[in-house]
Amino acid sequence: MTLITLFSAPKPFTNPHIATIQRNAIKSWTLLPDVEVILLGEENGLAEAARELGVKHIPHVEHNASGTPLISSMFKLARENSNSDLLCIVNADMILMPDFVKAALESSSLLLNNRQQAVGLQKFVLLSQRWDLDIAQPLDFSGDWINGLRSTVHSQGELHRPAGSDFFLFPKSCYQDIPNFTIGRAGWDNWMIYKARSEGWAVIDCTPSLMIVHQNHDYSHLPGGKSHYDHPDTNENIRLAGGQANIRYTILDATHQLSGGKLAHPKMTSLRFTRKLELFLRAVFFFLPENMLENIARPKRWKKRIKKIVNRKS
Repeated sequence: MTLITLFSAPKPFTNPHIATIQRNAIKSWTLLPDVEVILLGEENGLAEAARELGVKHIPHVEHNASGTPLISSMFKLARENSNSDLLCIVNADMILMPDFVKAALESSSLLLNNRQQAVGLQKFVLLSQRWDLDIAQPLDFSGDWINGLRSTVHSQGELHRPAGSDFFLFPKSCYQDIPNFTIGRAGWDNWMIYKARSEGWAVIDCTPSLMIVHQNHDYSHLPGGKSHYDHPDTNENIRLAGGQANIRYTILDATHQLSGGKLAHPKMTSLRFTRKLELFLRAVFFFLPENMLENIARPKRWKKRIKKIVNRKS
């Protein structure tokens, strides 16, 4: 029995750069202690990559009408085929290091052993900000590759803003009613945070305690090479999430932060204060249409949108 089951639905391995960064990511997962890996889907080259990397492959994932895997099916298959207490959905371009497993162990242990915690907080989800880095070649995982990569990230990488998350780690008892979101489109990751907050689970930001590395890529795998934010499936994800209000949740909405082996409530920053104020205003003016709520709760963003419209017309 392993501690964590990582599961993912990689893109096709037909694009050389995508194939390279996905192999880099999955290889890093296989080097983690007490972890098993499940790759889901029938994309070109996936079965061969799974055999090459020595991980489990489950091809029969349910899809939407355009052939994109459904997250509900991914969760179901991972749950049925895992022997771990903890599950983790992770994007197939993310490099993980042993501090990832350490953070999972520390968080779950601290929550379960703290008698002052409410029973509901024994259910939790871990997430963190990612580091973005340009990687174009297969990584060399020999020697002290971890410190080498860390050094490169600190000198050449960039910490991504706290929007969404590229992994969610949680006990197997959580997230048993996932809507039919499509993977690789916007909205579903924000809903994961909303769901945890609405259920009273601990949402743990592990950014100070681990480094996850996102290997930068373009969107050539999507129609027109446009970002997934512009894809029609994103609109369906938003609908399934219950509307715009439920997909505004980000890492700023974490209830806890793991730092130095301790769990604490996140320190109040200007970003977190603004976010709390936004949620308060949305709760007070819940009866207003979404566009009016946006104007009240996020006036700066609304002004930026108006400025863009004016600039386009001028």
